[in-house]
Amino acid sequence: MPPPPSDGQQRARRVDPVAGTAFGIVHLEVPPATSGLAIGGLISGIASIVVSLVVLCFGLVGAESGWGAWAAGAFAVLALAAGVAGVALGVLARRQIRQVGPAASMRFQGKGLATAGVVCGIVGLVIALIAFFAALALQLAV
Repeated sequence: MPPPPSDGQQRARRVDPVAGTAFGIVHLEVPPATSGLAIGGLISGIASIVVSLVVLCFGLVGAESGWGAWAAGAFAVLALAAGVAGVALGVLARRQIRQVGPAASMRFQGKGLATAGVVCGIVGLVIALIAFFAALALQLAV
């Protein structure tokens, strides 16, 4: 039986001949794909950091006018939600990447992206909480 044509796109893992025919079953290699959960976790973690910096800015700018704590609190909720999403998606992505399936199943990569999503989510949570309590303290002091 002749080997399958090689067009440079995918490599054949093995070729099993079909008895009584000139045909064969080609088992292709499945390349790993980047986990969408890891990408989503990283995006959420970065968004959490950006929004937590907005919390800090609004808390500092609006403290004298009396609206700083309110605006900081509203954006702190958004930063906390994005931070929790970043941590959760990063942890789920690491589980997905760690799973081992059959040889022909889809494999995922992106462990570094998932770890960065977890770290950015935690940093965003911490900055948002510190910025909100600082804005609240500054508002009460003025």
